[in-house]
Amino acid sequence: MAKGGFRGMPGGMNQAAMMKQAQKMQQEMLRMQEEMENKTYSATAGGGMVTATVTGKHELKDLAINPEAVDPDDVEMLQDMVIAAVNEAMRAADTDSANNMSRLTGGLNLGGLF
Repeated sequence: MAKGGFRGMPGGMNQAAMMKQAQKMQQEMLRMQEEMENKTYSATAGGGMVTATVTGKHELKDLAINPEAVDPDDVEMLQDMVIAAVNEAMRAADTDSANNMSRLTGGLNLGGLF
């Protein structure tokens, strides 16, 4: 290997510059992860009868059920609406997280590098 850099690296980027760039990216990823964990995502089901709100850490923070959705003869439908709303809110959190990570890494799949 040539002194001060890697063969074939664009612009002759040296090892120290690569490490600095990797550290900067890691710090940015940690900051973004913290932001995502504190963000909330809401979704509804049953035409707005059930609203679930989750955090980026997949914690259920709020569950609102319209009293009209409560039918003692059809508890299964209410359960299904709750599950659908929670799952959709979690999908929204996952999608937002993936989009932010892709934006940060420029679309590179780092496979758990950080």
